[in-house]
Amino acid sequence: MCLFFKHASINKSMMVTTTNVTSTQWSSGVCDCCEDMGICCCGLWCPYCLMCKTSEEFGECLCLPLLEICFGGMLHPITLSMRSSMRERFHIQGSIQDDCCSVFCCTVCVWCQMARELKARRNSLVVVNTQLQHIKYML
Repeated sequence: MCLFFKHASINKSMMVTTTNVTSTQWSSGVCDCCEDMGICCCGLWCPYCLMCKTSEEFGECLCLPLLEICFGGMLHPITLSMRSSMRERFHIQGSIQDDCCSVFCCTVCVWCQMARELKARRNSLVVVNTQLQHIKYML
């Protein structure tokens, strides 16, 4: 009786773990509009274009900011909800009172800040950890 043993190496699988390195603060202040002149100019000359683009990049409906026109420019519930949602999603420190004060003082500046934040988070550092696993079996 003859027994054959065969060693084979199958699938070299790789486990990849990614971690985003982010801050718990806004990447820029409300009044730091000149940090990104493209966003600043868009906010100055066509604020609703900036609002709609930022809303879409955040994953909301493109036309959502246009609902603020219904409030006659006096109230900004969409801006307030977007800012607080962004703060919660990215774990940025602050409170709804901070959001209210910022939105009340300069709505366009808040949209510029949110656009800069999305841009900064999109370009944030990603740390990748890889491990190579060898699987062997005997027949």
